[in-house]
Amino acid sequence: MAQKIIGIMGAMPEEINEVVHLLSHRQEVSLGMRTYYTGSLHGISTVVVFSRWGKTAASATVSALILEFKITDLIFTGVAGGIDPALNIGDIAIASRLVQHDMDARPLMPRYEIPLLGKTFFEASPERLNIAATAVKEMIDNRHLHALIDGNDLEHFGITNPQLFIGDIASGDKFFAANEDKQQLAENLPGTLCVEMEGAAVAQVCYEYNIPFTIIRTISDTADHKSVIDFPAFIHSISSKYSLQVIKNIFAQLH
Repeated sequence: MAQKIIGIMGAMPEEINEVVHLLSHRQEVSLGMRTYYTGSLHGISTVVVFSRWGKTAASATVSALILEFKITDLIFTGVAGGIDPALNIGDIAIASRLVQHDMDARPLMPRYEIPLLGKTFFEASPERLNIAATAVKEMIDNRHLHALIDGNDLEHFGITNPQLFIGDIASGDKFFAANEDKQQLAENLPGTLCVEMEGAAVAQVCYEYNIPFTIIRTISDTADHKSVIDFPAFIHSISSKYSLQVIKNIFAQLH
């Protein structure tokens, strides 16, 4: 059996910086304008890297993790804009399926279908979903959450009782900051929880190389005209701490 090597990607540097500090025997490898941090976490070989934004950048990063660092599992953490009105800022979405909302090769093939693969959605494995869900549920326990994040920061962003959602996540090279775009996506891809810029492309690469993946997204905004409000502060105060704790909880189960 091949040695387990877990790759961890973050959509923002702040979301991987603290994870990097958890690594024992840490080393740095520079490759393709990225810094990959290798080491051990809970006794498991781990590689941590900032993915950069967008589908192309994230695809290049995960390809390097697979081909150069020989990862056997992939975890991606980041933020997303809520599409489903049930989601609030501070909630967490785990992808059971991912779709590229900007893929459109009509009339050659149906909208959203990936050329040559004949697939529209990329599915996460039930086993990884269960591990991630357990990790998130432990993290958002109210007592635990207030121990992680200052109460003033939670109050500032209106986070009182964050919830876990599991379902469809849509990805594409577009930052959603208009109600019209949000409504159009919800109509075209009903059931979509949230939207971001990397997950489905990462999932496609993992699918092609038979690498199991977990995509976890913190809802930072509602994908409308208010999307840019306090975004940097949210990354610093909320999502970076979410990511760190969820990663800890996942590895505690794998140990």
